[in-house]
Amino acid sequence: MAIGVTIGHFWPSLGESLKPLGDGFIRLIKMLIAPLIFCVIVTGIAKVGDLGSVGRIGVKALVYFQVVTAFALFYGMVVANLLRPGDGFDVDSADLDTASLDEVTGGEEIPGIADFFLDVIPESVVGAFAENELLQVLFFAVFTALALSKMGERGKPVLDLIDRFTDVIFTCIGWIMRVAPLGALGAMAFVIGAYGLSSLGSFGMLIFACYTAALVFFLVLVVIARTLAGVNLFKFLRYTQEEFVLAIGAASSEAVMPRIMQKLSNAGCSRATTGLVVPTGYSFNLDGAAIYLPIAALFLAQAFGADLSVADQLMMMLVLLLTSKGMAGVPGSAFLALSATAIGAFPAAGVALLLGADRLMDSMRVSINLLGNCVATFVIARWEGQLDMARMRAVLDREEVPVEAADDEDRPEQGGVEPATETGTAQADRAGTRTHTRD
Repeated sequence: MAIGVTIGHFWPSLGESLKPLGDGFIRLIKMLIAPLIFCVIVTGIAKVGDLGSVGRIGVKALVYFQVVTAFALFYGMVVANLLRPGDGFDVDSADLDTASLDEVTGGEEIPGIADFFLDVIPESVVGAFAENELLQVLFFAVFTALALSKMGERGKPVLDLIDRFTDVIFTCIGWIMRVAPLGALGAMAFVIGAYGLSSLGSFGMLIFACYTAALVFFLVLVVIARTLAGVNLFKFLRYTQEEFVLAIGAASSEAVMPRIMQKLSNAGCSRATTGLVVPTGYSFNLDGAAIYLPIAALFLAQAFGADLSVADQLMMMLVLLLTSKGMAGVPGSAFLALSATAIGAFPAAGVALLLGADRLMDSMRVSINLLGNCVATFVIARWEGQLDMARMRAVLDREEVPVEAADDEDRPEQGGVEPATETGTAQADRAGTRTHTRD
């Protein structure tokens, strides 16, 4: 990342040309996400064999996502009113260049709520995997898992095959992660080369407001993790530090989805809970984006001199609460959501003003999105009684993990005791590549 920033700053054209390094790495990871989710969901649910448990996990996850996202949105609104990052910007709408905005969004629209839920059902299973539609893959995986569970012994050979294929996927992920530094270098070089460090000064107050809000929200997540799941979030961040640094460097939480799922399972969350909550959270629980959107919306309103009442602002937050759920996978979704939220407070074309600063706030959004989904997984697993507390504490404290805990059917199988001195990455690598003890 440091080398990427240096290249982008001193040789901007070279930095922009390194964009394929970051894009290529993310594509390598995305190549494996759909089959990984399918395998984890099928093996996790089929072993639980309880349709009621699957339904409870889904309902609890959606309720939790809605509550936390709503809190993040209204909290962002409060921060924007306190810091007022748009004051003094004095923008003339005639000076806006919307061509770049059209290029980012590609003419897409955020789907309505009905269309969004209908799109969860795949028209073709092959198409769902080919298009990397994660919610559609998850939907099909749940059906497959329940069918295998109902078949009993007749379905066991298929389940064992999928279980072994999971090891193949994790082995491939281990290889791909070796080029992660190049991906982070390319992504950072492109950002600095394209937008420059000077953008920090132009949008300094907006960036300060977003990162300050994220810092305070992080403390909220610390409290949630401790009180609802008994998890020390600081120890969890130490355990997953490589994944978070990579996500920030690559500006993509998808780049670490396979690894973070692996580490959550290794830290005591059942495969069924991890497989259901994490992919769903990538669409429904974007806490970082939920903080950013109201701050950006009110920044634009303040920049254009609009004096919004509390009622107007609450209406904007309600619109964002709906549009933010359909953001995942839509190009330029943040700009589309903000355009739909304008409601006369600022010209929809005014969203183009954010192009220079938006990419600089990816680190905030990605890190909070990722952390919020990790906390959600721990909380839902604890509520469902599918969080191995002893294993979680041992892993996060870098203590030895008992063999009997590691051989639990709902955990990634290990072939022995986890040494306390081994790094989190090494543990996760071994969790994914080692052959199963029971086999």
